[in-house]
Amino acid sequence: MPEVSSEIVIAAPPKRVYELAKEVESFPDYLPNVEAVSIRSREGNRTVSEWVGLVPEFRRTIRWVEEDVWDDTALRCQFRLISGDWDRYQGEWAFAAAGEGTQVRLTIVYEYNVPLIGPLIKKLLHKLVARNAQETLEGLRRRVEDAA
Repeated sequence: MPEVSSEIVIAAPPKRVYELAKEVESFPDYLPNVEAVSIRSREGNRTVSEWVGLVPEFRRTIRWVEEDVWDDTALRCQFRLISGDWDRYQGEWAFAAAGEGTQVRLTIVYEYNVPLIGPLIKKLLHKLVARNAQETLEGLRRRVEDAA
């Protein structure tokens, strides 16, 4: 399975960055390729959310429902696909102290099968997922800074 991993350091305490990341319904406010996120349920440390992402390069949207399991002690989140357009979509957020700030790592393992998709399209898709992961971290950084 293809995997991407991105990291960023955000100038705020880990707990603060983690708490803002948990507010996934606000992602469309600061992420250009996320059209909508709606919360289906929140029970304890488990959130189920419905996502609509934009893929301008393919002139389409991608929809999915994911489960996020937040670990408030370890400052981690495991997420996984429940249903949707992805064939596989899962990963982890990790938040750790880094000097005066927080190192955030986002890892995504995905599979998206389209009939007759060629190697060039798979490479493009990998670049898009990697770019989106980095844009997600940059967006989170802006969100943390704006909330300060």
